[in-house]
This record gives sequence, C-alpha cells and structure tokens, in this order.
Amino acid sequence: MIQARFSPARLLGALLAACVLAGPAAASTASTGATVAAPATIELPGIPAQARQSVGALFDTIDGVSPALPWRDDVVPVTMAQLEDQLRRPDVRASIGKGTIAVLYPNVAQPFLAAFTSMIKGIEERTGLPVRSYAVDTRQDGGELNTMLRQAGTKVVIALGRQGLSATAGLDRDISVLVGGVLLLSDTDNVAGISLTPDPALLFARLHALLPDLKRVIVVYNPKNSEWLIRLAREAARAQGLELAAYVAGDMARAAQLYPQLIAAADGRRDAVWLPHDATTVEESTILPLVLRETWNGGVPLFSSNVLHVKKGALFAMVPDNVEMGRTLASSALGMLAGGARGRTLAPSRTLQTAINLRTASHVGLQLGWQQQRSFDFVFPRP
Repeated sequence: MIQARFSPARLLGALLAACVLAGPAAASTASTGATVAAPATIELPGIPAQARQSVGALFDTIDGVSPALPWRDDVVPVTMAQLEDQLRRPDVRASIGKGTIAVLYPNVAQPFLAAFTSMIKGIEERTGLPVRSYAVDTRQDGGELNTMLRQAGTKVVIALGRQGLSATAGLDRDISVLVGGVLLLSDTDNVAGISLTPDPALLFARLHALLPDLKRVIVVYNPKNSEWLIRLAREAARAQGLELAAYVAGDMARAAQLYPQLIAAADGRRDAVWLPHDATTVEESTILPLVLRETWNGGVPLFSSNVLHVKKGALFAMVPDNVEMGRTLASSALGMLAGGARGRTLAPSRTLQTAINLRTASHVGLQLGWQQQRSFDFVFPRP
C-alpha cells in the first residue's frame, strides 16, 4: 500500500495552475459573460518551445487542483510577470522537461517518523519544485510503485531509511536513486547518498576541542561492518594529530574480551574510547553496559556515533541534522536532473548536531561553563 503526501507549498505547480485559471480566456469570460474556449497552449515568454511542451506534466503534482474545481485557499494567485520570474530561476529551468523528484520514506509511527518528515521538509525547502512523497512498507508492490513513478515523470528518487531503499529494487534503471537516513554497514552497498553515520573527521575535531591533550582514540570494530569507516577514521585521526588504535572483533564474545583489557590499560588523560555504529562491537544489551561501566570506573573519556549513548553516560555524540540532510540530498537530486553524473558512494553525514553529558564531563575533569554548554545542541542531564 502506498500513501502519497503532498506539500501545500508547491510553488511552481501553483504558479502554472494559476496561469490556466487566470489566463486570457478566464478574463474574457468574466468581462462579457460569454463562454470562451480555453487556449490549447499558454505562451511562456523566454521559455523554449520544447520546454513549454513538457510543462504540462508538472500540473499532475498539484493534488485536487483543476480548472473545473474551486480554487484552493492555500494557493495565492500570481501575475504572469511573477510567473516569468519564477521560470527564469536556474534550478527551475534546469528541471523543466527532465522529470520530477519523488521521495520514498518508511510507513512508521512516531517518534521514528519525525526524523523522516524533517528530511522531507529539508528536501522541499531546497528544491522549490514539485516533490511527491510516498510512504512505503515491507509489503510494497514494486510494480505498482514503479508505474506510479513513471506516470508522474519521476527521474530521481530520494529513498529514506532501509524500507525506502528496499522499495527501489524494482524501479526502472533510468530512475536515479539517492539514499538518506540509513546506516551503511558494508562496502557492498552500491548506492549514493548520505549515511546516518557521523563523519569521523567531525567527531575527532570535537573531541580535540574538548580534550586537547588526548593523543589516542581506541576503537573495537568488526571489519564486515565497519572497514570502510575505519579507513576514513585513520585519515581523520591523523589530521587531528591523534593515533587511531583499532582492534578487530569478529563477534560479540571477542569484543567483550577486548574492551576490559584495553580500557584497563588506557590513560584517561591521553586516551579516549570511540563507539562507532557497529552492531557487533557496540551491541546495546550486553556490550554497551560493559563499556559504560569500565570507562566510568577507569575515568576514560567515552564518545559515540550514537546520540542515545549520551543519555546513558557517554561524554558526547554527534547526530545528523535531518533537515540539513534533506537539503543536501535535494541539492544532489537537482544536480542529477540537470544532467549530473550518478554517484556510487554513500558518504558519512557532515551536517551534524552535538549532545553532551555534563555529569560525565565533570567525572573526567572537564568543566564546561554556560557559554560552552550553549555550543551544544543537546545537554544531558536536562536542567
């Protein structure tokens, strides 16, 4: 089952619809009372003929608006001059005749839905173009979805979450796919977009700003999940003058053995432990409580790629800004519509927010004044 979501602020479609309702024929009827046939086409000054022919496809993106229906209260009539100004915008001209953008997002309940609706908000703000959003689930009929997207002239799909990505499996090959709001857990995920995983470079920069005397970052990881991330982390650590001490654990049992040994040998003044997004070495029910206990007892700073760990005792973590992620995805989608190359890399997130645990900060000897606290987006425990 597919649920379609439409934004009331679809400016371009509204402007074009306004031309149909407020064109010369409508004016003639109003002044004379006679019935006048609407023109077959509307001449748009400055727009090539080929582009004008494709403009009609954009009318489909306005739900429930047609010349035969009452005008919607949320649409503001505009003049032809205003319409021309909008059509001269580079992003609009680049997309006319080259298809539309669609968003697939998981059909989930709150609070999980909030992250995806924030991403959609960012997408709509950046594009300023008609964007249809479809809620999909595991029972999704791939053929039905493909047909709907083709009929809407879709050329780029932004797939949010694992369900959104899974729903793209049956799409036509000429529809480009961008992914957001997912965790890349393997190099084999041959997709383009933005991962939920924070960029290690930004994590390490924040760590260095908080604790400039640190010299080493300790991490335990499973190569099947995180080899790609550790490669990025080595370069990021080097740029901050840090040593990345990375230890391999192929299963939870090995991770449970390594953490106590590594933390016991660590110097809390010079070493810190990093928890990446890794389902094996950062398992929530057994491994995470173990690491939290050992680092607290040893006075070793612990930071994470998962913001939920800050509430449980990690010093700090970074989390994607979902609206900004949507804007970044939209910029890439517009580039694809304009003829840009399709990427094949899922990059870590670089538009981030930061959470800090003041109790843990005090425990490791870090005193943060009011001004410093204000530099964080989330502060725990809450005042």
